[in-house]
Amino acid sequence: MIETYNRVPAVTVDFWLIKLMAVTMGETAADYLAVNLGLGLAKTSLMMVAVLAVALVIQFAQKRYRPWAYWLAVVLISIVGTLVTDNLVDNLGVALITTAWVFSVALAVTFAVWFVSERTLSIHSILTTRREAFYWLAILLTFALGTAVGDLVAEQFALGYLATGILFGMIIVSLAVGYLALGLDPVLGFWLAYIFTRPLGASFGDLLSQPAQYGGLGFGTVITSALFLGAILIIVVYMTVAQSGGRTRAAI
Repeated sequence: MIETYNRVPAVTVDFWLIKLMAVTMGETAADYLAVNLGLGLAKTSLMMVAVLAVALVIQFAQKRYRPWAYWLAVVLISIVGTLVTDNLVDNLGVALITTAWVFSVALAVTFAVWFVSERTLSIHSILTTRREAFYWLAILLTFALGTAVGDLVAEQFALGYLATGILFGMIIVSLAVGYLALGLDPVLGFWLAYIFTRPLGASFGDLLSQPAQYGGLGFGTVITSALFLGAILIIVVYMTVAQSGGRTRAAI
């Protein structure tokens, strides 16, 4: 009998903590590589796409959830998703609102094809390579979409980084209330929360890293990225130890 395992983690509190930190780091790390190191968007994008491709090959080879492989892929796909949007807006001159619509449609089409193919969008049954491919494509599009929406609200709508973070935080809280108390469909609630944690994390990443004249606190991309990378590593180590010890946590 061939055993099959879910290839992605259960949706727990530590899942959302590390996901939020990963998207925050994705924003600041992309800025660090492209701006601080002077690589530019094009070179940074090509380099990170290559690194992400290697990470995804490693992730697909696991055939079951391994915290280090999975979260390495998430951090890298967060960076690449940010760079995709930045390239469209900064290099190709596509308006943020157009970018947001394009990724919204692309994500909707991905979900539609995924559902027609597999009859489910549940992350609790990522048991095959095809389902995992749909999953990672959807994840990439949520990061690109979240980047566009966050920048649109914070910059073009001039709401600022802090107010934007609070706004998306309130949206996520409302989704949690909807799921816990009002019967919101868990699959729909998960994917909506996954999308909105991207602009939430990006807004606070920009708030911490950007200079005061741009509405930030001026910690810089190096310190901000290092802080969140350290926190991510700690949680991944905890997850790995918990998994190897056979601990289980109830999903939320």
